[in-house]
Amino acid sequence: MKWPETIEQARKIQESLATKVLYSALRKAPKIIAGVDAAFSENQVFAAACLFAFPEFALQDEVYAVSPVNFPYISGYLSFREGEAILHALRLLKAKPDLILIDGQGIAHPRGLGIALHIGVLLDLPTVGCAKSRLVGEFEMPSWERGAHSPLLFRNKIVGAVVRTKDHVRPLFISPGHKVSLKNATEIVIQTTRGFRIPEPLRRADFLSKQVKREFSTG
Repeated sequence: MKWPETIEQARKIQESLATKVLYSALRKAPKIIAGVDAAFSENQVFAAACLFAFPEFALQDEVYAVSPVNFPYISGYLSFREGEAILHALRLLKAKPDLILIDGQGIAHPRGLGIALHIGVLLDLPTVGCAKSRLVGEFEMPSWERGAHSPLLFRNKIVGAVVRTKDHVRPLFISPGHKVSLKNATEIVIQTTRGFRIPEPLRRADFLSKQVKREFSTG
């Protein structure tokens, strides 16, 4: 896919890809889950992909990719800022994941195509958006215990879940990506969160992307 140079081009790509999204329950329980995240310098993107066996959570592989920043930061267009580097990193993994956790939105997006859906459609793999903050929608705060969740509503539709992944910490905003139901997405996030707010594959990807950024910054 040719990456856009303008917001108008990016919007048209999102609208086109949104027609290819498949919302469905997982066909089988995932045995290998990847987490992806990215860090930035002024002119570079450092994307990390970490592969875990599931449910035992043994780290299988971790890789990174570095790309130039070719698109500005604009809310709702994160895919075009870090997506190219993330795709590159995922393709370097020694095995194809059964499901990918992505730090960002799925269908909880103004045009229904956050980065989790974008990556999922391009790779035709199940994806889950796992964001630290809300982009769209209204919700009631879930109770404070781990596993509590409430629906995220946008334009009179349920587009995600507000999920408490640890007792007495801020919730995460979970939305399904490609080939995943909201029930699947919520369950996977809870199952992959062990003692921390962030799912383990995403915690490792966040750590690695920042580590690579530091190494490049210091030469």
